[in-house]
Amino acid sequence: MAHRIITQVVLVGSRVLGRAFAEAYKQASASQKYAQQAAKNNPSAANNLASSGLTLDEACKILNVKPPHGGKANMEDVLERFKRLFDVNDPQKGGSFYLQSKVLRARERIEMELRNAAEATEREAELKEGWKPKVYKDR
Repeated sequence: MAHRIITQVVLVGSRVLGRAFAEAYKQASASQKYAQQAAKNNPSAANNLASSGLTLDEACKILNVKPPHGGKANMEDVLERFKRLFDVNDPQKGGSFYLQSKVLRARERIEMELRNAAEATEREAELKEGWKPKVYKDR
């Protein structure tokens, strides 16, 4: 009698685990397909979200700064507000680790946007001037 109960418990447990893994695989597959489709439809949308999922607008609201226009922003203001909010939300001082990490991700998102804008302007300037390779005459 005991072997019947043990067998049933093992079978039911394996069914539950099998269904859970199958559902997780379906969700991961659907998420991957959605991300590929979104990247295919709008290539610039892939860069809209940083690793944390913050948009530039959200990052600016968190740090209470104006969004960068034309690749220019007041980084001193951004860093000043970042340091203040980061220190205020320090978990050792009674702050929230979640809010502290949001402040950090907001600063990273704004820096990423400025870096991308600077690279774009460099590319445009290089295209405008033409490509000038570095040629060494002594060779």
